[in-house]
Amino acid sequence: MAVPARTCGASRPGPTRTTLPWPRRGPRPGAWRPASGPPRPLLLLLPPLLLLPLLAAPGASAYSFPQQHTMQHWARRLEQEIDGVMRIFGGVQQLREIYKDNRNLFEVQENEPQKLVEKVAGDIESLLDRKVQALKRLADAAENFQKAHRWQDNIKEEDVVYYDAKADAELDDPESEDVERGSKASTLRLDFVEDSNFKNKVNYSYTAVQIPTDIYKGSTVILNELNWTEALENVFTENRRQDPTLLWQVFGSATGVTRYYPATPWRAPKKIDLYDVRRRPWYIQGASSPKDMVIIVDVSGSVSGLTLKLMKTSVCEMLDTLSDDDYVNVASFNEKAQPVSCFTHLVQANVRNKKVFKEAVQGMVAKGTTGYKAGFEYAFDQLQNSNITRANCNKMIMMFTDGGEDRVQDVFEKYNWPNRTVRVFTFSVGQHNYDVTPLQWMACANKGYYFEIPSIGAIRINTQEYLDVLGRPMVLAGKEAKQVQWTNVYEDALGLGLVVTGTLPVFNLTQDGPGEKKNQLILGVMGIDVALNDIKRLTPNYTLGANGYVFAIDLNGYVLLHPNLKPQVSQVGGLEGGKPYEMGTPDFLPCLSQTTNFREPVTLDFLDAELEDENKEEIRRSMIDGNKGHKQIRTLVKSLDERYIDEVMRNYTWVPIRSTNYSLGLVLPPYSTFYLQANLSDQILQVKYFEFLLPSSFESEGHVFIAPREYCKDLNASDNNTEFLKNFIELMEKVTPDSKQCNNFLLHNLILDTGITQQLVERVWRDQDLNTYSLLAVFAATDGGITRVFPNKAAEDWTENPEPFNASFYRRSLDNRGYVFNPPHQDALLKPLELENDTVGILVSTAVELSLGGRTLRPAVVGVKLDLEAWAEKFKVLASNRTHQDQPQKCGPSSHCEMDCEVNNEDLLCVLIDDGGFLVLSNQNHQWDQVGRFFSEVDANLMLALYNNSFYTRKESYDYQAACAPQPPGNLGAAPRGIFVPTIADFLNLAWWTSAAAWSLFQQLLYGLIYHSWFQADPAEAEGSPETRESSCVMKQTQYYFGSVNASYNAIIDCGNCSRLFHAQRVTNTNLLFVVAEKPLCSQCEAGRLLQKETHSDGPEQCELVQRPRYRRGPHICFDYNATEDTSDCGRGASFPPSLGVLVSLQLLLLLGLPPRPQPQIHAHASRRP
Repeated sequence: MAVPARTCGASRPGPTRTTLPWPRRGPRPGAWRPASGPPRPLLLLLPPLLLLPLLAAPGASAYSFPQQHTMQHWARRLEQEIDGVMRIFGGVQQLREIYKDNRNLFEVQENEPQKLVEKVAGDIESLLDRKVQALKRLADAAENFQKAHRWQDNIKEEDVVYYDAKADAELDDPESEDVERGSKASTLRLDFVEDSNFKNKVNYSYTAVQIPTDIYKGSTVILNELNWTEALENVFTENRRQDPTLLWQVFGSATGVTRYYPATPWRAPKKIDLYDVRRRPWYIQGASSPKDMVIIVDVSGSVSGLTLKLMKTSVCEMLDTLSDDDYVNVASFNEKAQPVSCFTHLVQANVRNKKVFKEAVQGMVAKGTTGYKAGFEYAFDQLQNSNITRANCNKMIMMFTDGGEDRVQDVFEKYNWPNRTVRVFTFSVGQHNYDVTPLQWMACANKGYYFEIPSIGAIRINTQEYLDVLGRPMVLAGKEAKQVQWTNVYEDALGLGLVVTGTLPVFNLTQDGPGEKKNQLILGVMGIDVALNDIKRLTPNYTLGANGYVFAIDLNGYVLLHPNLKPQVSQVGGLEGGKPYEMGTPDFLPCLSQTTNFREPVTLDFLDAELEDENKEEIRRSMIDGNKGHKQIRTLVKSLDERYIDEVMRNYTWVPIRSTNYSLGLVLPPYSTFYLQANLSDQILQVKYFEFLLPSSFESEGHVFIAPREYCKDLNASDNNTEFLKNFIELMEKVTPDSKQCNNFLLHNLILDTGITQQLVERVWRDQDLNTYSLLAVFAATDGGITRVFPNKAAEDWTENPEPFNASFYRRSLDNRGYVFNPPHQDALLKPLELENDTVGILVSTAVELSLGGRTLRPAVVGVKLDLEAWAEKFKVLASNRTHQDQPQKCGPSSHCEMDCEVNNEDLLCVLIDDGGFLVLSNQNHQWDQVGRFFSEVDANLMLALYNNSFYTRKESYDYQAACAPQPPGNLGAAPRGIFVPTIADFLNLAWWTSAAAWSLFQQLLYGLIYHSWFQADPAEAEGSPETRESSCVMKQTQYYFGSVNASYNAIIDCGNCSRLFHAQRVTNTNLLFVVAEKPLCSQCEAGRLLQKETHSDGPEQCELVQRPRYRRGPHICFDYNATEDTSDCGRGASFPPSLGVLVSLQLLLLLGLPPRPQPQIHAHASRRP
């Protein structure tokens, strides 16, 4: 990184501080300079042998910068001091002896990776298979119930009795439509009981029904749907009787009705609830095969004002009907067609790609003339491109237009006939007087469907109805298409946490009449949720060690299980996700705002959950292909606190989970091949060791923190470790460690480690004076869940996680040999450390490695907590020229000696920096309160030099699970709405008054009369409203770790007239870098600052990523064609010139608040009646 240098000010007075053969402040002879422009800083790395003569020229009359051998001597003194303290107080060797002395109290067990993954995969398969059987019973029952149901034309609301899940909320809301209308439905009022399995109040005797707000509950279609689905209650109940572990059982109907069991009140948002099950990815996945979709949008000059807005919103809604198994591209056309975004071919319809489309759609501008031919040719070319990854199943073109006369038959003859492998769906958008016959013909001639979107209220329903057409081949395929599919992970908004859903389509088995063809409509999709916690319980908990884990991925490479799967945003809004966006008035929101808070499935790729490398790409591909495998790799891992990077060895083993789309993997460090299993059969010894958990023993034996694990079923959890320990002790007074309600492995190991760490206190810590070596505490943490801190008072300042497996120091110590320094974490935006009462300490830890019968394992970590101020003073002495007997002697201009870090601290900067680039110790008193900060925030110039000289390497990655607060709004939440403004020529042109543009303007004026906010900016949302909550976002993370340089180096930072000498050397057997440098003499010499702090990001450039898509596989089945499909039902509509009188009358009715309740526009459901 090169940043132009600025000229330094006057030279600092005083003696020349080095014996360089050139003037200290002037340019060096022969120094490189750019041909023109200001001088730039040059980092010049000189070999040590060449540099030494320059640092100490003979005959010099000034004191010199320390020579290399001097600094190596200081580094060795530091190493010896650290090693001596750890040997005396850490007790590594003594703890090894304690384990060997208690060898009869535990056994060494082996983790056999292949057997482990095969067992866990089999257990998960059995768990999911039980849900599959329940799904099949539900789907079969639903098809039979609907087939036996007698359609009722005259059914009334009072004839149907059900529990409306939103009824309670609507009754509490005086503005609710049902309250205003006075719903006639016989809505049940239920009592609920708290259920820990659902983390919610439920009623096991009834189902609950949710109907989207924009669907009329009293329509004949909906009432008949409610009537026949009521019989599902008995099947839901029987399923639960057979399998009490079942969670939500859901039937999502093609009419929009959701019936789920057990009943619980719907968690509706504060505003309009537009949750529609048909738009959820789990429903879409179950209702149709994968799709290759090209959306083409007419942006000719006739598309203006409200019509263009309707088109933009319609495209956004269409994109939201696609899942990660689908591929899509969007183009606009007039005389020519062009993609709206940077994507030049079909791309996966994942969250980030859809966001790019939605942003691009907002930039569409209407101009030119309509050219259907250009649009369709572009779309067919996209679908015929076989050189890219795509779904290779349903192929379709979705055209949005305001109308036209051209049928482009020649295009269809060239590209699509006679096989008609591409379906064409046409959408007539806006109110206009064009003849829609050509649009109908296009759809009917190409196995598609024609839809009308005259207003915003028709967008949602008419952009999802095409799924019914795609479902026809599935229905006609019959049992062959009855395939259970499992979804991505998503967050259940009713409180279950992360879940996956098994889906199964439900078909209409009725016939339209005697001798008629069978019905080809899909009735809906059955779904059963499985909580990820239930799957995790089938995996090994604590036998894999702190750094071992199990993970699972699907065919897209997305993780189902992974320790790094931690989505941060939890929002309320429906059965499984998200606050629906508000869209119920003409004052609708732009595309992006609609989807910002709409909860998408959690799609974290395995290569984003871990740090990507070639080995992991191979592992991922093999897992997606359903293969077995094993591979040992050297890879990079992030620390738990995401501040550090470690290079480690890991063993990966994987197998497919049969009968699912998932594959299971196991990751084990070599040192976790074996683990300890306590065998405390001696009850007297159990009692003896247990007593060391009692707080009464803490004063003499040190404070004990116990990991908050699920030791027994009746143990009450608590975030406060003192309270958790109290609960644990109270329970242990009632049960024994061998009780059936307890996890015997966890309890025995916990009690064993309590006794072993107490023996460490007895043999080592109790007789030592910690103050002699300026230690605040000593500690030991174990795999068994014990953290013992000595002395007891040190526990008051102990901030590490009581679960060793979740403590960064513990996990890093296992992965690194030697002593790991861990300074207190400091954020650059927070105030510096408060150095009072010697409470600020630096953790130094190391793993205890045992070798028992040729088997190596690391069951514990020990360490000390250094007093920051005292060790900063000690650091000065160790990096000085005096011995223990000498008094410090300051070198002066007349003496011939080298500067050191103690007496020359005004001229020399001496620091210890850890492997992540964080300051650990400094000889500068004013920097003590900056310990724990990234060193670039302390000395940007020097940190940049260390990075450029390969002492550090940088790793950048993205966190796709972060939560970000929204940008603070101004006084107004939006600018005034843009409307189409006609010119004077338009007003004078008689033809203009009969055009779509005039009609669009007239609509806007009417909307303005009814909704005055159409012409005004929205007031900013009140604090605490849904729009001010945190939402998901991408954060860029940057970590630094030691580079390839292991030797000692001298270097010069050449910054114009301000040069600095520095020396850097690794401290053996630690994670420290020892740096000595001249103090900077002029602030103008500051170079570019390295950043380590996590920053908000848009993520990697999507336009580049799609050119090298990650490997994936779609579902192995595809139903996109059936020779018996009846395509005669392909949409209908009527075109009529708008009547000003009728329109004004309708608007007046709306103004008076007396709207007739319309029947929903359900085109594809016209034949649902048997």
